[in-house]
Amino acid sequence: MRLAVAQIISSADPAGNLELIRDYAGQAKAAGAELVVFPEAAMRAFGHSLRDIAEPLDGPWAGEVRGIARELDIAIVAGMFTPGKDGRVRNTLLVTGPGVETSYDKVHLFDAFGFAESKTVDAGQTPVTFELNGTVFGLATCYDVRFPALFTANARAGAQVNIVCASWGAGEGKAEQWDLLVRARALDSTTFVVACGQGDPETAGAGPAGSAPTGIGHSAVITPLGSAVVALGGKPELAVVDIDPSFVDEVRSTLPVLANARQF
Repeated sequence: MRLAVAQIISSADPAGNLELIRDYAGQAKAAGAELVVFPEAAMRAFGHSLRDIAEPLDGPWAGEVRGIARELDIAIVAGMFTPGKDGRVRNTLLVTGPGVETSYDKVHLFDAFGFAESKTVDAGQTPVTFELNGTVFGLATCYDVRFPALFTANARAGAQVNIVCASWGAGEGKAEQWDLLVRARALDSTTFVVACGQGDPETAGAGPAGSAPTGIGHSAVITPLGSAVVALGGKPELAVVDIDPSFVDEVRSTLPVLANARQF
């Protein structure tokens, strides 16, 4: 399967961000990709109000993403915000394209490093997997990457690839933690990990928005044995890679960590 990782830097403008999605999805399709993954908060960057732009999955913003996917005949994963409970929003991944339509609400909220996501975001409750052209994918968002159980749950549900969409917070050691975590989750679950983060705003001449996690880049595609197929820097970039889902079965036959695992 050929897939693309679109490391964009989204802004406060949902309409402008749709144009970014259209541009990068078009490039991905031209390169032969079947799937293009965008980061968390592709609809609007963190550091701005989320409640005023949150809309249902059948609303106009998601509808535009569906239209792009349909026009280009490519599957798209992109982070958006949907209405939640008690005036909060859901941090949602929209998955749409030929033969696929689903969504995932971020389960683990980022109440860490001085940021309180739970003040404005309503947590999801369940893992989500989907199938595209015979390959099964699991979904995760940013802080989820610190919790191995979600990735192994997706793998036990059939996932050969785990997608992580992020807007990773900057700070001392954070890039090293991200790099370590995405590789560790591949090893935990013996899946490919497709980790797509927001690019670093400083590469575009803008600094972080206060304590808001606005991205550091470092998107990567990791094999089930923890090695990088591709690893990006901080600037906006599109990476197109080929993965062989059958390699997952090969790895699991020699390194059956899922079968050998015990519950305590």
